[in-house]
Amino acid sequence: MLLLELFWEFFKIGLFAVGGGPATLPYLIDLAEKKPWYTIAQLTNIIAISESTPGPIGLNMSTYAGFQTAGVLGGLCATIGLVVPSVIIIILVAKFLENFNKNKYVQAAFRGIRPAVTGLIAAAVMNLFQVSLYTEVNGENVLAVGSAIIGIVIFGLLQIKSLKKYHPIVWFLIGAVVGIIFRL
Repeated sequence: MLLLELFWEFFKIGLFAVGGGPATLPYLIDLAEKKPWYTIAQLTNIIAISESTPGPIGLNMSTYAGFQTAGVLGGLCATIGLVVPSVIIIILVAKFLENFNKNKYVQAAFRGIRPAVTGLIAAAVMNLFQVSLYTEVNGENVLAVGSAIIGIVIFGLLQIKSLKKYHPIVWFLIGAVVGIIFRL
């Protein structure tokens, strides 16, 4: 029953996560709040790991959550659950692509979906800010100054055109090294 539940929950995420990996974040956060399979902090760690591994965030998170919950079989069920809707949708779109692109209702629906996805991703980013930049001290959320400084500095550096050419893994490694040196 647990394997079916893992499959079903990640199937729903895969079905409605229009927009790729970042679009899965609101659903993954919601799932973390409803099920004991992983925490928001673990989700944040998976996002960091996802930046250095192949595959989208949702795929990595489904595999992790399934494995943590029910071992290798759980990881497979959750991962397959996340992927199956995309495979079905891609097959249908490929079959009807020409008609699909020309349909004014489909085009209008996507014009409405894009801003909704943007809003969902922005809400997920705000949740990630809270998890990444705040720490709990005596039952209160307090700004983790070191983490905030790393985030602000890297964000600022990425605004410099000549530094944008560096691969995200470089910035990921810089953050990791600074975190280790200062034990943030």
